[in-house]
Amino acid sequence: MSRTLVEKRAAFRALHQQGCFVLPNPWDIGSARIFQDLGFAALATTSTGFAWTIGRPDYAVTLGDVLQHLTAVSGAVDLPVNADFESGFAADLQDVAANVTLAVKSGVAGLSIEDRVVGDVNKLYETSLAVERIRAARAAIDKTGEDVLLVGRTEGLLIGGSVSVAIDKLVALADAGADCLYAPGLGMPALSTKEDVIALVKAVAPKPVNILVVGPGTTLAEYADLGVRRISVGGALAQISWGATLAAAKQLRDGSFNGLAGGSLNRQLNEMFGRFV
Repeated sequence: MSRTLVEKRAAFRALHQQGCFVLPNPWDIGSARIFQDLGFAALATTSTGFAWTIGRPDYAVTLGDVLQHLTAVSGAVDLPVNADFESGFAADLQDVAANVTLAVKSGVAGLSIEDRVVGDVNKLYETSLAVERIRAARAAIDKTGEDVLLVGRTEGLLIGGSVSVAIDKLVALADAGADCLYAPGLGMPALSTKEDVIALVKAVAPKPVNILVVGPGTTLAEYADLGVRRISVGGALAQISWGATLAAAKQLRDGSFNGLAGGSLNRQLNEMFGRFV
């Protein structure tokens, strides 16, 4: 049954109230519809996965590219969609607010604002400025009157920062109006521990925490026991898809058709996509 945008946004917020759920990350309309057909409750876009679909590396897409993508994906499925909105595609606070307003109009149910410096992804905004950027995004969402969830996100662990600094920053972002908090790298064995996850959950409680999972190890049930509310996988699924294509194409280039042996999903995919027609 088709849901209105208001209903999708209300359902998305409700998911953050209790339990633990998985947000698969589609990179186009087809993958989004597959994930809906499989029974997921919500989706989250991936900047990496989307960039690859238009032949660009991560952080090389434009605001216009992303808004078009968000509109297409949100309109193609009956699920709430959380937007990977990078750093808001602007350095100036007023421009951040204006861009967030455009993202809300695209039909998303949530969006994240991270703290990478626009134009230099190896640097982060200092906490004070990151806070002001979240406040600008919060005010922009509130001004629309729409129930769109705001995710405060720090990339510190991905560029060698400490867990304690990341947690302190997320606490500040929570106080500034972020509804959900997210530090990619938290929960990854090479970058943090389960105790670190628990520390973040406690530090921002009762606001929910998102954890990024890109490989096997800890289970959904175990993350739930740690107090995590939602789990996303970033570009992992897109990478698997591209990896399979790359491996088969290399064999094809070298004169072998063995890589095509796995291409037996024609009927299944046609039936699945047929349910959306």
